[in-house]
Amino acid sequence: MFTGIIEEIGKIEKISQQGHNLKLRVKAPKILNDLKVGDSINISGACQTVIATDEHSFTVEAVEETLRKTNLAQLKIDDLVNLERPLRLSDRLGGHLVTGHIDCVGKIKSAVKKEGSFLYEFELPEKYLAYLVEKGSVAVDGISLTVVEVKENSFTVAIIPFTLENTTLGTKKIGDLINIETDLIGKYVERILTAKKDKSMITEEWLKEKGW
Repeated sequence: MFTGIIEEIGKIEKISQQGHNLKLRVKAPKILNDLKVGDSINISGACQTVIATDEHSFTVEAVEETLRKTNLAQLKIDDLVNLERPLRLSDRLGGHLVTGHIDCVGKIKSAVKKEGSFLYEFELPEKYLAYLVEKGSVAVDGISLTVVEVKENSFTVAIIPFTLENTTLGTKKIGDLINIETDLIGKYVERILTAKKDKSMITEEWLKEKGW
């Protein structure tokens, strides 16, 4: 589990094909002090497992499903990625609960400079809009952000300069693909409500109460 508070911007050093998978070596000296083989690491929103480390970098292997559901397949040498280590139970929850399981790939639609902030708009498949609410949380490339407005096929967030400077979002362009993970709580609420709706109210006990 993660929080969406980015710890370091890493750089892709090497990419190698392994069957349908991709091995990614990421330069990230800051977070290596307690990162070891077998640990989870959030790479631009996608939870991956560390399979190797050295003095300055770590390696993960992204499987076919991850490559299909995220923008990791589009990464190139020297590309920058957002990095976050897993949340400890004793840590403060600075962002929101982020699983690292990407729902879909969205697209940067616009970025408008405001006084003291920037208003970004992201397009995404319509079916995922149900999980977004104004003032609710969303993870964009692993960054915990607050939804400003939900539109017909997009949503907006307000981003302060500090976030742009300390994440990869500041290097992105209009039309770039971004990983989106909607709020976990909304998914559980939908599942509970759907299960209750699908369950028939006509039971043996109900029939007895009605005199049958």
